[in-house]
Amino acid sequence: MTFKKTTLAAVLALIVGIAHADITIGVVQPLTGPASGLGIPVKNGIAIWPKTIAGETLKVVVLDDATDPTTGVKDAQRLVTEDKADVIIGSSATPVAIPMADVTAEAGTPQIATSPAGLPPGKDKWFFRLPQSNDVMAFALVAHMKKQNVKTVGFLGYTDAYGELWLKALTNEAAKNGIKIVATERFARSDTSVTGQVLKLTSANPDAILIVASGSGAGMPQKAVMERGFKGKVYQTHAAATQDLMRTAGKDAEGTFVVSGPATVAEQLPDSHPSKAAAVAFVQGYEKVYGPGSRNQFAGHSADALTVLEKAVPVALKKAKPGTPEFRAALRDALESMDRTVIAHGVLNWTAQDHWGYTTETGVMLKVVNGVFKVEQ
Repeated sequence: MTFKKTTLAAVLALIVGIAHADITIGVVQPLTGPASGLGIPVKNGIAIWPKTIAGETLKVVVLDDATDPTTGVKDAQRLVTEDKADVIIGSSATPVAIPMADVTAEAGTPQIATSPAGLPPGKDKWFFRLPQSNDVMAFALVAHMKKQNVKTVGFLGYTDAYGELWLKALTNEAAKNGIKIVATERFARSDTSVTGQVLKLTSANPDAILIVASGSGAGMPQKAVMERGFKGKVYQTHAAATQDLMRTAGKDAEGTFVVSGPATVAEQLPDSHPSKAAAVAFVQGYEKVYGPGSRNQFAGHSADALTVLEKAVPVALKKAKPGTPEFRAALRDALESMDRTVIAHGVLNWTAQDHWGYTTETGVMLKVVNGVFKVEQ
C-alpha cells in the first residue's frame, strides 16, 4: 500500500512538473564596458517583472556581454545549450546583438533584441527588435532638421554597425529632403577623444551635426563639438536618449535635439497618443523602484519585452510546453502574428515580412532644456 501511494505520488509529481515547466528567459546585456549605460536599465527593468506569465514561473538568467561581441556569442551559446532558454533578450549593444543572431537562429530560439540591429534580408527569422529602426527615427530627425531650415549636415558616428546603419538612414532621408551631408567622420566606442574629427567637421561649416553614439559614450563627442565653439544645431540618436547624456556632457548638452521613442517623455505625450497609458505605466513602475528621473529609452524596452511576452506566451502554451523546441517555435510564431500591439515605445506590429514593426510616426523629437528632455512642439 505504501509502495502504491509512493508510486502514485511520484507519477503525480512528474505530471505536475511537466505541466508547469519554468519558462526560461535568457538575458544578455552590456552590464560593463562602454554600453553599460544601456544594458543596466534593461536588467533593472526585467528585475521588477512579475514572477509568472500565464501561470508559468519565469526563470530569468542574466549574463553580462561586457559590450564585447565574442562574449555575447559565448553567453548566447551557454543559454541555448546549458540553460535551454525559451527566449533571449539582448543585446542593447548593436555589435553584440548581430553575431548573437547566428547562435539563436541555429538553435531555433527567439531573440528579442534591445538594440536596432540590422541583419541581411532573410536572416532575421528568429530575430525581433524592440527599438525603433534607424530608418524610422531618421524620418523624424530629418523632418525636424527641415523645419529648422537645416540645409547641410555633418556626421560624427561610431565605426561599427550602429554608426554605419545610421549613416545609411541619414543619407537616404536627407536626400529626399534636399539636405546635403558635407562631412563624415567616425570614431570607435573606446576612443577618449574626437578632437581631430570635430576639427574637420567644423571646418566644413555645416548647419547641423548628427552625433551617433550611445549611453554615456554620447557625452564625449557632444562636449568636443561644443568646446570647439560650434554654433549650429546638434542632434543625437535614440541610443543617446538617457540621462547619461546630460550627466557626461553637462552644460554642453543644453539645446541638443534627441530623437526618441515616446516612453521617455510619457507625461508630456498628448492624451490622444496611443502609447500614453503604457508609457505612463512603465515610468510609474520603474521610477517607483529606481527613483525619479531614472527612466530612459532602454528601460522602456524591458517593459515592452514583458508586454509582448504576456501576449505571445499564452498562445505558444496552447501548442507546446516550455523547455522544448516546439515551444520555442510556437513562441516565435506567436510573436510574428500578434498583430497590433500598443507598447510604451509606440505601436508594434511584427509580421513575417517585418520584424521591426514600427511606423514612421513613432519617433518623438526632444530637446535638452535646463538639463531635462522636453518634447519639441
